[in-house]
Amino acid sequence: MTKPVLEPSVKYSRVMLKISGEALMGDQGYGLHPPTVARIAQEVKSVQEMGVEICMVIGGGNIFRGLAGSAQGMERTTADYMGMLATVMNALAMQSSLEALGVFTRVISAIPMDQVCEPYIRRRAVRHLEKKRVVIFAAGTGNPYFTTDTAATLRANEMACQVIFKGTKVDGVYDKDPKKHADAKRYETVSYDECLAKHLGVMDASAIALARDNDLPIIVFSLDEPGGFRTILRGEGTYTKVTG
Repeated sequence: MTKPVLEPSVKYSRVMLKISGEALMGDQGYGLHPPTVARIAQEVKSVQEMGVEICMVIGGGNIFRGLAGSAQGMERTTADYMGMLATVMNALAMQSSLEALGVFTRVISAIPMDQVCEPYIRRRAVRHLEKKRVVIFAAGTGNPYFTTDTAATLRANEMACQVIFKGTKVDGVYDKDPKKHADAKRYETVSYDECLAKHLGVMDASAIALARDNDLPIIVFSLDEPGGFRTILRGEGTYTKVTG
């Protein structure tokens, strides 16, 4: 198989795509919706064909959310580990969809489980990217009390990604919820400090701080917009850029 060559119009050559577990639910209230997983996999494939090296982190909220379990009386550490296992399930589902499209994919888990995926070894993960494989990082950071947002920012820095793409239900960062307020205004660009000060909900505070400390931009875009991921990589489309 010939490896795709980076298109001249593409702004970034190595990116992190962070999506929530809820993005895989479709219109269901729980679990995985295979057609939705397949649609997102097709978006990822279209970007990979542009020659872009792609890492992914997928949340686990569609299966189990550690904070919710903790709120119901479960011990927080145990609840967070259960949430990490949910992210592995989502990562395997995405790997299956990508490989059905002919995209070579590796799931790399922060918690070793050799029968189903690879353990996290940074140099090996970088080598997979250099070989134009999609790398999905699962099980968060491997530690409780950290979200998958923080895991995505950590891995993006370790992999020397140039940007984090945060796929959401809306086409950027707004000053208030655009689904509830017709007068909500979208930011073209916003600073890390503004995100923290105004609690804009782009990512959790530790992830924003880690991105800020390493000058790693975050692009917030709509995952529901067909071809949106590909369009933004060419410098077009609608999105918000979080930067210094």
